[in-house]
Amino acid sequence: MKPAHKLLFVLCPMLVLGFIYYSSGKLHLYVWGQKPQPVVEGPVSVGRIVGSVFDKQGFLLNLDTKLPPELVYKYGNLSEGACKPGYAAAKMSAIYPKFSKPASMFLDRNFKRLAKVTNYLPPFGFKTQERIIDVILTTTKNYGLGPDLDSLSCKRCIIVGNGGILSNKSLGSRIDEYDVVIRLNEAPVSGYSRDVGTKTTLRITYPEGAIQKPERYEIDSLFVFSAFKPLDFKWLRQMVFREKLQGTEGFWKSVARTVPRQPSEIRILNPYFIQEAAFQFIGLPQNNGLMGKGNIPTLGTVAITMALHNCDEVAVAGFGYDMNTPHAPLHYYETVKMSAIKESWTHNISKEKEFLRKLVKANIITDLTNGI
Repeated sequence: MKPAHKLLFVLCPMLVLGFIYYSSGKLHLYVWGQKPQPVVEGPVSVGRIVGSVFDKQGFLLNLDTKLPPELVYKYGNLSEGACKPGYAAAKMSAIYPKFSKPASMFLDRNFKRLAKVTNYLPPFGFKTQERIIDVILTTTKNYGLGPDLDSLSCKRCIIVGNGGILSNKSLGSRIDEYDVVIRLNEAPVSGYSRDVGTKTTLRITYPEGAIQKPERYEIDSLFVFSAFKPLDFKWLRQMVFREKLQGTEGFWKSVARTVPRQPSEIRILNPYFIQEAAFQFIGLPQNNGLMGKGNIPTLGTVAITMALHNCDEVAVAGFGYDMNTPHAPLHYYETVKMSAIKESWTHNISKEKEFLRKLVKANIITDLTNGI
């Protein structure tokens, strides 16, 4: 036997025995570009190690993840203060690889092609409401923000929450600098402009949350309807066609009886944002696709979800409830205190705040009032 063959004959069994011995001890797995994982005792599967990079919802645990070099170069070369096209979606994709940007703000005449919402009842879709939606959209005829805003190559959006944290911050002029100012439900502007601004591009609401006094509606703002139950679409049809409200059974509180807006100024929010916020981003129970205990996101989080898909830069103000200050004002426009918050049947505030904190920590959204 040749010397080389003799050497291989001796080494091979030793290598096999060494591998078996090593594998039975402490096993270290390294992934290129990542820090070494902690030593794991006992049998280990690759799935356990790789899976630990993401949380249950699919977000990276390391929220400080940097943008790809080509995007760092792209945004780094912009002049200071310039709007960064596609920035929010790029950052979102960096920490949540499942994120897919295309999702229109509002329903249009092609709404029946939206596969992700066709099989869900409100609020997560529009199943059973196709006919009435078709009638409404045929009348409203407009399905965007308007020619000027729709033509912008880069849009900065801000969602103004209703929190008392907005009081005495004098952020009004800064809020008004954004291209798109989104307000929620009946939160007033008149009398509070120093803190909340004067500009309203669109106001997202539902029957029970809509402004009830016609004179309080801002001129030139869009009325954006978000449905939470089938009955809500019947209400919207009556508002669009200026019909007398036929009964209020089925609503959990009083509703607006008129909306002083032309049909061309009314939009229907894409229900996909409620579905995505609830089931994908926050991780609320699906309950077979039906509204149930603790599985409805707040309208503020729905608005943020919409903005991630449709705005290039996203900011918020007036978000966050601090339960450690029970005597602080709950909303900026009334005297109700923080202690008035009770456990919500529909919302899961703590899980929702967890999601919003991810967005702030990853620098996807800017929180002007630092409440999140």
